[in-house]
Amino acid sequence: MPRVFIKFFIAFFVVFVADQLVKQIFLNGFTWQGEYFSLVLAFNKGVAFSMFASLGEWLKFIQVALIAVVLAYLVWQKEILKDHTIAIGILLGAGSSNLLDRFVHGGVVDYVYWHKWFSFAIFNLADVMIDVAVCIILWQSFKKPKNSGK
Repeated sequence: MPRVFIKFFIAFFVVFVADQLVKQIFLNGFTWQGEYFSLVLAFNKGVAFSMFASLGEWLKFIQVALIAVVLAYLVWQKEILKDHTIAIGILLGAGSSNLLDRFVHGGVVDYVYWHKWFSFAIFNLADVMIDVAVCIILWQSFKKPKNSGK
């Protein structure tokens, strides 16, 4: 199990640090305007598509509780962590990075704004990594051999 925790913490740390470093570039004033998408600083007070922004300060504490529940569940169900170590590290590293933004900046630091043909939500590297982690977990779950009951 120690190898599992090492892999988990490496994935967690790499995603968390990379996301915070990229966000710092935008917090320091970087912007870029393109035809299809722009790179501009925005603070999301809610979650995806600004949902639950009406919860205000409570949202970050609810998210802390959710992450704590997920961690407790993973400690209890060690097999899930073992089966999806890197993906869960990516997922929680990205989620924790966005959560840190709520405490430090009052909202999640977003910067990729798609605006060609339709106005799409603004997002960041952590959001992409959360999607990647979920895809990895689904892929691993579908490719995992089924027990034949023998």
